[in-house]
Amino acid sequence: MQTIVIIDYGSGNLRSAERAVAEAARAFDATVTVTNDPNRVRKADRVILPGVGAFGDCIRGLNAIEGMRGALEESVTKGGKPFLGICVGMQLMAERGLEHGEHKGLGWIEGEVSALEVYDPALKIPHMGWNAATPKRVSALFPNPETPAQEFYFVHSYVLKPADPGVIASVTTHGVEFCSAVCKDNLAGVQFHPEKSQRAGLQLLSRFLEWRP
Repeated sequence: MQTIVIIDYGSGNLRSAERAVAEAARAFDATVTVTNDPNRVRKADRVILPGVGAFGDCIRGLNAIEGMRGALEESVTKGGKPFLGICVGMQLMAERGLEHGEHKGLGWIEGEVSALEVYDPALKIPHMGWNAATPKRVSALFPNPETPAQEFYFVHSYVLKPADPGVIASVTTHGVEFCSAVCKDNLAGVQFHPEKSQRAGLQLLSRFLEWRP
């Protein structure tokens, strides 16, 4: 039986994320645990990092858990276990975030997180609601990029801008085109909320759970 941990660092829709992941996990004989225990992260087979709020607040919350950064490095970047970042959890994978000052991120994806700049006054920020994620290439999250784009639920004002466009798994348009998912080695991240995206979200979580990087 594989184990999945959702990291609790004081940010994120933990209960809705737990319910959605647990529903997807039924088909994989997997257990889902919400935890702030670094040892559980080390022992888990898969790691999910949610996130809601400002980049700086989230990275401070993560750093405040003694041993958590080390556990993530050991489990994910050195151990190669599948990792999924959700919303700000995806943004934290970047080298830095520029929301309310400059903040150092996890540094797993080269690039930065900056404001989503929309020049059409009819479009609002935060970008909130349903929108299409168009696959850019074959990836664990979107293995069949030629299929019609699916709609997911977004709530955000900042976006990850990868230095290497090759890591972008999908793009979305809200006035401008932005990166809405990344996939690199054993790392995946989505700007949208799969736990709020009904069937499309559950399908994406299932693809993450069956992924063998």
